[in-house]
Amino acid sequence: FPIAFLDEFYATGGLPSINLANTCNDVDNTVFTGTDLPDCSFLASDIETCQAAGKIVTISLGGATGGVGFANDTEAAAYAEVIWDLFLGGSSTTRPFGSAVLDGIDMDIEGGSQTGYASFLTALRALMDGGSKQYYITAAPQCPFPDAYIGTTLDEVGFDAVYVQFYNNYCGLTDYSNSNDWDFSTWDNWAKTVSPNPNVKVYIGAPASTSAAGSGYVSASTIATIIEQTMADYSSFGGVMLWDASQAYANGRYDLAVKAALTGGTVVAPTTTSQTTTTTTTTSTSTTAATTTTAVGTGSCSAVAPWQSTVAYVGGDQVTYDGDLWTAKWWTESDTPGGAAGVWTDDGACTSAATAKAPGATAPAAQVTGASPGVAASDSPAASAQPKATASPASTPKPATSPQASPAPLINGTAPLNNTVPSNATVPSNGTALTNSTAYTNSTA
Repeated sequence: FPIAFLDEFYATGGLPSINLANTCNDVDNTVFTGTDLPDCSFLASDIETCQAAGKIVTISLGGATGGVGFANDTEAAAYAEVIWDLFLGGSSTTRPFGSAVLDGIDMDIEGGSQTGYASFLTALRALMDGGSKQYYITAAPQCPFPDAYIGTTLDEVGFDAVYVQFYNNYCGLTDYSNSNDWDFSTWDNWAKTVSPNPNVKVYIGAPASTSAAGSGYVSASTIATIIEQTMADYSSFGGVMLWDASQAYANGRYDLAVKAALTGGTVVAPTTTSQTTTTTTTTSTSTTAATTTTAVGTGSCSAVAPWQSTVAYVGGDQVTYDGDLWTAKWWTESDTPGGAAGVWTDDGACTSAATAKAPGATAPAAQVTGASPGVAASDSPAASAQPKATASPASTPKPATSPQASPAPLINGTAPLNNTVPSNATVPSNGTALTNSTAYTNSTA
């Protein structure tokens, strides 16, 4: 599974920056001198524990709001050494995960030009081939084929897996029964006849709850049927990627239903969903996670924090703004309640508590107390840190090329259990959340 995201290629000091939301970022955590690269070395032991349990841990580059891209092939090829030294088998005094050596990278490119990407990945693959272990390169294209932002690169470089985003597009899971829209067969044909790696695996990328994306969510029983049929029909099928782990867990362990479909178990429908409205709770998971409540439409603003432009909110989160109570429809950051983005629902005037029109003060230092994906530190979804997602726009009409993208990240070739303890794993000592996505394969349990 990937750690998301490396969202800036060239930040202060010419080095990248990473934003792992409330887990680690350049605002709430110490940065290396002269850079915007946060020191997240406290995650090293968690990463190594997951790897010892057979899990592949990568770093995801990009995201819907990422500042990524290259001016030319020379710049791109040189950047491969930067990524190698900071995250993989190289060495540097500014390694954000300390001694932990990640297992590869994921390309979640959702905008801009493809200039240099083939040169970057070719140079990086050469470094990987000379390393002391196996490394992986994956991507997260959107389902419209070919993907507008990574499609050419997919044809030029051998990827190990692609996690196709079958949501927020006309070709999403909700259109599975429409053969003119559902296009897994097109991706299967690409894998077998176009990809430089004839063994590349194609994953179904799916929203883990109704709040995880603007469109594309299907029930546990529906996705089980889709998985079983796709697994039977296409040899390139690699498994399922869920966006994201935290929402899968909150949605009655939707991830377990997916795993059951992949491994031949009994699919049990989620007992709850992320849209529950029968109870009211306030959960603060860390400095960049939003204060949330699951009760909506009451107008009561008691204990609800003012909206802040620097906080990432997920579907169901509530804020106060301009005297009203607002509920997020899906993931959002910097989108003003009542603004043109349309991502907030106005629940009416507040009946209690103060509200604000401007972002609040900077939150105190982070104290994350969640469970690492793949291991369990708590049975409560509220205990899990909320990692950053990419933007989830509303469903778009059928385009000529891929629209500006929806969220996605990723894992390659393993089957981590989200917030459960694998039989061969141990619980990391600090129980910190590592990533915001999970995936399952049909080859490992």
